[in-house]
Amino acid sequence: MPFHAYLLRCNDGSYYAGHTDNLEVRLAQHQSGLLPGYTLGRLPVTLVWSDEFATRDEAFAAERRVKGWSRAKKEALIAGDWARLRKLSRNRQG
Repeated sequence: MPFHAYLLRCNDGSYYAGHTDNLEVRLAQHQSGLLPGYTLGRLPVTLVWSDEFATRDEAFAAERRVKGWSRAKKEALIAGDWARLRKLSRNRQG
């Protein structure tokens, strides 16, 4: 069974990172307001990035990693701009 890490763009322009074993169901839960928490007051949400992982632990680790990123780094990920993503990663380390 695959697991997913995902990134949503909320109606207020903010981002929300999560992970799940059923991306389609989880998105429907976010959109319908069934999930309490961050996205509930920021509907509608749009899926802007997701990736598939073999284990829940890997998906959760990806969620935590992306959750800690700057807005610029998240936007580079969404755009698939790997060069900018690498540059932003180096800037945070130095």
